[in-house]
Amino acid sequence: MRPPVSNPERPFRTLNSAEAMAALGASIAQGLRRGEAVCLWGPLGAGKSTLARGLVRALTTQGEEVPSTTFTLVQHYEGRIAVAHFDLYRLKRPEEAYELGLDEALDAGAAVIEWPERLEGALPADRLDVEIAIPDDGEGRLVRLTGHGGWVGRGL
Repeated sequence: MRPPVSNPERPFRTLNSAEAMAALGASIAQGLRRGEAVCLWGPLGAGKSTLARGLVRALTTQGEEVPSTTFTLVQHYEGRIAVAHFDLYRLKRPEEAYELGLDEALDAGAAVIEWPERLEGALPADRLDVEIAIPDDGEGRLVRLTGHGGWVGRGL
């Protein structure tokens, strides 16, 4: 599924390795501000968790271990700013994300959201949409960044 306000004019860039995906996450972390979200869109196996790990590691001072959120649904980290990593794949209703503390996470710091389509239109206004696609040959990943709210005009 594509983000609801995708920017088809913005080209995809190609990333050829998991390391490049993690480096993109670290780069995004440098511009992340309190109250903002990074929404990761893409199919299973696209590299959403790899990007999220790169982002979280860049924000934390000890190169923190970043476990999968598939079963815990949310992990919280302290660093330059507090960041909560949400995996909404198993949610049944959009309200469940807010029951997990999405609003509180944005008030306290920032959020990285995997499977944001589960929010069904209740996306944070200040967000960076990261679309990740798997090419037909399965080699590398195609990534497109689209900023909303405070992310607009930041030279993505």
